Amino acid sequence: MAYTETIQQLNDARRRILEIRAEMRELQAGIEPEQVEDYEFTTTAGPVRLSQLFGDHDELILIHNMGSGCVYCTLWADGLNGVVDHLEDRAAFVLSSPETPDEQRKFADSRGWRFRMVSHGGTSFAQDMGYYTDAGEFAGFQPGVSVFRKDGDRVLRLSDTAFGPDDDFCAVWHLYNLFPEGADGWGPKYKYI
Repeated sequence: MAYTETIQQLNDARRRILEIRAEMRELQAGIEPEQVEDYEFTTTAGPVRLSQLFGDHDELILIHNMGSGCVYCTLWADGLNGVVDHLEDRAAFVLSSPETPDEQRKFADSRGWRFRMVSHGGTSFAQDMGYYTDAGEFAGFQPGVSVFRKDGDRVLRLSDTAFGPDDDFCAVWHLYNLFPEGADGWGPKYKYI
C-alpha cells in the first residue's frame, strides 16, 4: 500500500484510539473510590505508612514493581525516572517492591533512580491491590500502577492498571511499533554495552 494512503489509515486509527481514550476517561471519572487500609511499608529510614507517602500532596502515584530480578520492571522504572519531577509537581510518587530497602537502594543507585521507594515485603499489600497471585502461569508479583487520594484520615484507591509491553506507560514499544516489524523480538536488558 502506498505510503500516503497507509499514513491516512494510520491517522484514522489513531483518531479512533483518541475517541476510545475519551470514553475511558469518562469511565475513569465515574469510578467509586475504594477505601484501603493504611498499610505499613519499610524504607531505609524505617517504617512508613501509606498515608505518609503523600507528603504535601492529596494524591499519590504508586508503582507496583516486581523488583530487580525483572528486566521489564526495570525498563518501566528507568522511563518513569525521567519524568518523576513532572509527576511529583502534580502528585506524590513512589515505587513499591517486595525487596528489602537495602536491596532496593543498591539497585536504584546502580540505575540512577531518583524516586522514593518502599518495600511491601512481608505484607499483604500487593495481593490486596491485585498485584500478586499464587496461581497460574504468572504466579508471583505483578507490575502496574495504583493511584490514591488522601481524604482526611482515609486513603482511597482511585484506579489501577497493569504494566506490560505495548501499554501506555512505556514509550519504547510505541516507538518500535513505528517500524513495520514492530519490536521484532526485542526485549529489554539491564545493560546494552
